[in-house]
Amino acid sequence: MKITRILLILMGLFFLLLQPVSAVTPARAQGEAPYALVLTFDGPITPALTQYLERGLRAAEQRKAEVLILQLNTPGGSIDTMNDIVQIIRASNVPVTVYVAPRGAMAASAGSVITIAGQVSAMAPETIIGAASPVGAQGEDLSQTEKAKTSEALTATIRTLTERRGEKAVSLAQDMVNNAKAVSATEALDAGLVDFIARDVNDLLNQMNGFTVTLVSGEHTLNTAGAQTVDYPMNFIEQLLQILINPNIVFLLMTIGVQAILIELSSPGGWVAGFVGAVCLLLGAYGLGVLPVNWFGILFMIAAFVLFIMDIKAPTHGALTIAGVASLIIGALVLFNTPTVTPPSLQVSVPLVILVSLATGLVFAVIVGLGIRAQKAPARMGQESLPNRTGIARTDINPQGQVQLASELWTAELAEDSDPVRAGDDIEVVSAEGLRLKIRKKM
Repeated sequence: MKITRILLILMGLFFLLLQPVSAVTPARAQGEAPYALVLTFDGPITPALTQYLERGLRAAEQRKAEVLILQLNTPGGSIDTMNDIVQIIRASNVPVTVYVAPRGAMAASAGSVITIAGQVSAMAPETIIGAASPVGAQGEDLSQTEKAKTSEALTATIRTLTERRGEKAVSLAQDMVNNAKAVSATEALDAGLVDFIARDVNDLLNQMNGFTVTLVSGEHTLNTAGAQTVDYPMNFIEQLLQILINPNIVFLLMTIGVQAILIELSSPGGWVAGFVGAVCLLLGAYGLGVLPVNWFGILFMIAAFVLFIMDIKAPTHGALTIAGVASLIIGALVLFNTPTVTPPSLQVSVPLVILVSLATGLVFAVIVGLGIRAQKAPARMGQESLPNRTGIARTDINPQGQVQLASELWTAELAEDSDPVRAGDDIEVVSAEGLRLKIRKKM
């Protein structure tokens, strides 16, 4: 009952964390200077960004923000998630400015379409946009037919978003999809693909003042002169979901989860190892569902743990553990490497893989060693196990009396050359003769 109560409390806290956190900024009062809600997203496009943007737009509408600025730096992501975000932006009642920043940032692949979808699109100096050719859900090259269909759909989407920007912008946007073209901020501005190049958010607000945007409700002229900026960070759950798409984190979670489950199965009756293992595997499964995964890597990792388990009962110990370590290293390195070139943000750390794999192999080697030692140890049962055990004298022993070993009372007599023993003294068993022990006072 106590364990059940603890689990219920943990689940309750988890669902409380799932509730959206509202912005701490109050609604703008009449005549007060306008303010801009600033969201910052850095990483692959995932469902976490969809939740973050929806929550930010609700807060912006409730507090009558003049504009919502999404500061974006992304290598791209899922086309389905990108389409959801584009729909959210285009249906917004609050103007959304997608700002590719800081310096050195990129809006690649799906990020380029999201940038163009903003009612206002802007870039910081030394940033890039483009390389929007479609790939499969797992990062693989599409077949000719699939690529043609997906490219046509994506080209139509990006053409619709850039028609208002002129023929040069439309041509460049289509080139991003069909030929994976990427351009600098200056080139994007010259083509009309973006509206502004801004050093920072304040510079962007000054440039946007008086700019007319088109919303679902009609045209709206931005009043951002002297606007206050309010940072609107991700909440705990959104940050957690974003962390879980890190390949290194996913690898650690899957490895720890499997080991914890094996510990629980080897010594049933507890619940901590099983609970930790189940949580790690569930969190790791989320990352596997979002990241581009090569399933051959999963097979190698499963094979590694099978080899570890087999080595515990194998007649020749050590060889299978070594093979398991090699299989685990190969599986982890293959896991997030797809047939296409895998971007650095989706690559697992080679030193981390080797270190964790060796540590895992060492754990199983220790288990095998303990098993071998237990098998070779001579059986010690009954009277054979009594010598050298310690206990307490319950009566004075001179030369006979009673002693207690663990929870058992024994008749005892003093061994030769042993000092007299008083009740309460610590004693040590010298030998056992039938039901009588020979003891001496423990020094």
